[in-house]
Amino acid sequence: MPSFSYTALNTSGQTVSGTLAVASRAEAFRKLEAQSLTPVKVDEESKAARAAAGAAAKAEDNTPAKLKRSQVILFTEELADMLDGGLQIDQALRVITERQEDPALRRVSTILRDQLREGSTVAKALKKASPSFDELYCNLVAAGEVSGSLAPILRRLAQNLTVIAELQSKVTQAMIYPAFLIGACVVLMIVFMTVMVPQITDLLDKNGQQLPLPTQMLISFNSFLAAWWWAILAVIIIVALSFKAYIATPGGLLWWHEAKLKLPLFGPVLATRFYAQFSHSMGSLVGHGVPLLNSIRLVSKISANVYIQGLLTRVAGLVAEGGSLSSSLKKVGHFPLMLVDMIAVGEQTGALGKSLEKAAVRYDKELDKRIKRMTAMISPIIILFMAIIVGVVAYSIISAVFSSVNGIRGRV
Repeated sequence: MPSFSYTALNTSGQTVSGTLAVASRAEAFRKLEAQSLTPVKVDEESKAARAAAGAAAKAEDNTPAKLKRSQVILFTEELADMLDGGLQIDQALRVITERQEDPALRRVSTILRDQLREGSTVAKALKKASPSFDELYCNLVAAGEVSGSLAPILRRLAQNLTVIAELQSKVTQAMIYPAFLIGACVVLMIVFMTVMVPQITDLLDKNGQQLPLPTQMLISFNSFLAAWWWAILAVIIIVALSFKAYIATPGGLLWWHEAKLKLPLFGPVLATRFYAQFSHSMGSLVGHGVPLLNSIRLVSKISANVYIQGLLTRVAGLVAEGGSLSSSLKKVGHFPLMLVDMIAVGEQTGALGKSLEKAAVRYDKELDKRIKRMTAMISPIIILFMAIIVGVVAYSIISAVFSSVNGIRGRV
């Protein structure tokens, strides 16, 4: 086991020194803290023992922990608060480890402290601590380390993650009510076709009445479904599987991701959501000193849409050839003129980061409007569709009932 020489301060402020036989440098820090000593300097005594220490460290349980988006936001906010309060990052991580109730966050904090004590940078330590810290997150942190503004960048990261989470939540919530209406319509139709129609048919057959045309069509449709439901189900499954297989190919996936942006009602919401994310992320990167070309390449990864990724790859190519961001976006197309103009103004004034932040605020508001508009339009459309279907079925049943009643009266 390797040995580490240390210099530390005890509780009375006196300097003490000595050696520790531990598996790793991180373990040496932990032992010193357990002895109420504040480490000042910890060095490995022999270079030959470094390989053994590395092997022993790997044997420790340092498996990266997966975090939910809410956990990443909480961790980022807590770390930013502590750094703003004047704590060093090692002290801040120690506080999180000791006070955090979430075991996943405690584990991430512990791994981060160990990696930093081994000499790693914060950005590299984050990658090893959890896969939930994506490349954009880690690169922003790296920019903060270089520029000495880690706390403000972490604060901005937390805000951006919160905004993105809220945008996704709004889109999801906007789809709940329409999905409920569609489900209710399907259940209602099943009840009509399996319960009401057979009863009406039996009643008219007993009276010997000729069925009205709407009722005949409804019964024929019901009989068709009863006889060929398996074929209809098979066709639906085959079409669904074929579609899934097609969009699994590169060309099919590219077509589908482009088509989603052109869907009525939903397409503009998806596009506006991306413009908001693009503006927020680009504003953070450029505003904190990340080169423009690297920023574009990083931002292209925040969207899961392959078509959008392709557009940003083309933009990065034009910028690499010497073009400005605004002119590159304009050449590629598909980006709104308002966004291009705001970026152009930022480039001319030398305040691209601020212009992108203003654009992000605008698109956040625009997204709110589009989601409200989509919700307001979807509900009446679905209700109208339900009214037509239910009205046709109800009319067919009511006309059959009146025909039966008239036939009975005629006999009397």
